[in-house]
Amino acid sequence: MVGAAIIVAYYAAWSIYSRSYFISDIPGDKITHINYAFANIDSDGRIILGDSWADVEKAYLGDTWEQSLRGNFNQLLKLKQKYPHIRTSISIGGWTWSGKFSDIAVNIENRNKFAQSCVEFIRKYGFDGVDIDWEYPVSGGLPGNIQRPEDKQNYVLLLKELRQQLDEAGAVDEKTYLLTIAAGSSPERIADMDLPNMSTYLDWINVMTYDFHGGWEAKTGHNAPLFKNNAETTTDVPPSFIKSKYNCHEAIQDYLAAGIPRSKLVMGLGLYGRGWQGVNSTNLNGFSQPASTELPTGTWENGVFDYDHLKKSYIPTYIRHWDNESKVPFLYNSITGIWISYDDRQSIRIKSDYIKREKLAGAMFWELSTNRNYELIHVTFKTLNNDMPALSESNPPIESISSTIEADSINSTSIVSITSTEELNSNNNSVWEIHKDYKVDDQVTFENQTYQCIIAHKSSSHWTPFTITALWQPV
Repeated sequence: MVGAAIIVAYYAAWSIYSRSYFISDIPGDKITHINYAFANIDSDGRIILGDSWADVEKAYLGDTWEQSLRGNFNQLLKLKQKYPHIRTSISIGGWTWSGKFSDIAVNIENRNKFAQSCVEFIRKYGFDGVDIDWEYPVSGGLPGNIQRPEDKQNYVLLLKELRQQLDEAGAVDEKTYLLTIAAGSSPERIADMDLPNMSTYLDWINVMTYDFHGGWEAKTGHNAPLFKNNAETTTDVPPSFIKSKYNCHEAIQDYLAAGIPRSKLVMGLGLYGRGWQGVNSTNLNGFSQPASTELPTGTWENGVFDYDHLKKSYIPTYIRHWDNESKVPFLYNSITGIWISYDDRQSIRIKSDYIKREKLAGAMFWELSTNRNYELIHVTFKTLNNDMPALSESNPPIESISSTIEADSINSTSIVSITSTEELNSNNNSVWEIHKDYKVDDQVTFENQTYQCIIAHKSSSHWTPFTITALWQPV
């Protein structure tokens, strides 16, 4: 049963194409809210479908050509019938479709027309709210986006108008409609918003605490570090303060310092990694080192890797390192020169515990198709709903208490020797135990989950199947 913590997950409309990931695949028992990405904005400043065929036309099993609504939107309605606790919001804009927000927000006529169209949209298609993903007001975002200095104040007015019209519609419909936003996490993006006044009209803010580093830089860096790492070889000057501020903790603290209540902050968690090639320096195991501007082939775009892709094609053969300062893992192969930053069950567990300790509203995931076994979402679900003991410094869920940017104490030879053909031992499917020798392909049960050993090792109290992805994978 879903508890009080908010767990938002974005579903991308394009998932139905090459990714072959559908609404029916969503783990409705582990999330509370689905944000559907994305709706677009028409030339007249009204909300429109982002992909008509995916959204409302595609026929699924059981659909008929006579029915008025098909596609993903109808599938969302069916999912909510199966999981009545789930609420859905239409997310508008995103990185690609944020160019018209400034014009929408610039005057009362445009704000009114846009808000009215949003109310009509969610009523027509059965959504429970609106999620504004303006990337970004004032500055940043795609080149060519319309931007104004007054976006900062106009954004507040846009949200005020949306809140008013949603509340009026809710009074008639006898329901409460949600209004949320997705917002940036760097000091520049935070400074471009009037957060205290915005929060008055919002149910919560989905803070995009990821994409701190990526292929736009010719140097490796963590996609979503929880904390700073003093070993990072980058600048720390205004307005960015990259070294000290480009991490989840500092972003959340800046939102709190701006006056956002903890009950209105949802921290973003990425289900993907970012990578570089041409990383020839082995200093710090490739962390914060020069890289090629030509990115490695990713899952769907260069330099970006679904977690499932990493789990299948990289984690088994690359050396996994643990940054004990930033509390995130990374992969590095000095022969191929490929270096990848990502999150796994270990770092997601630590971040989820951080959300609990900071008494935030919950967690947000981008995006669902990248982790189809849901083991990362499952970690957050269990942690936020108190199904796991709280972490402490005396009992960290990591392979070793290593110095900054050192390989785990599971040595590199054992990490890469996963091609062993040793037969299953007689303890197959037994309950996991500590101080026991496990061989490749052994299966055990731990916390009602079956795991398969992928590296031969002797277990320890800190190397549980749940926390150590380098040794075990769920079956």
